[in-house]
Amino acid sequence: MPVTLVEVSHSFGRPLFDPISHTFAPGRLTGIVGPSGCGKSTLLGIVAGMIRPTTGRVERTSARCTWVFQNPHGVAQRRVLDHLSLPSLARGAPRREADTEARELLTTFGLGDRADVTFGALSGGEAQRLMLARAVASRPDLLLVDEPTAQLDRAMAAHVNGVMGHLAGSGAAVVIATHDPVTRDACDEIIDLASSGR
Repeated sequence: MPVTLVEVSHSFGRPLFDPISHTFAPGRLTGIVGPSGCGKSTLLGIVAGMIRPTTGRVERTSARCTWVFQNPHGVAQRRVLDHLSLPSLARGAPRREADTEARELLTTFGLGDRADVTFGALSGGEAQRLMLARAVASRPDLLLVDEPTAQLDRAMAAHVNGVMGHLAGSGAAVVIATHDPVTRDACDEIIDLASSGR
């Protein structure tokens, strides 16, 4: 199992949420839900190993972890295609093969016609989709996603939810922090922080 939380909580003066015990298992899509300020992003940080919990412990394997942040970051003057080819090149794939795989993924995320523009030319929603596509290209064992559909229209949000479900179906553990009820409904299991720490 990539990550197991054992009675984990975190405090900033007061507890953000009640202690949580949960295993993020391969093949499962887990939603973390609750109002703004309840600790969703903090919990993602704990799962990623970037934040040490105030209480409890985190048990993890050496699984490859990728985190897609709510505000996407890329290299403004680099082509969209290059952002997506990099994970394949890092695995040793030839450039032509890496670019072919990247173009296929761009098409999957509705960005096929944006391959040769720069990251800085993308809209917020397009940049978010590119970072999600890059996460899929990296073939993680554990994928953490913060508000993946916040900047997308309904049709593209439903498509992205389907892609994340497919990634989970291929054996990854996918963890999504979201306010979106449609994304929530697409998850296999839910951690609700709504009343925790209140």
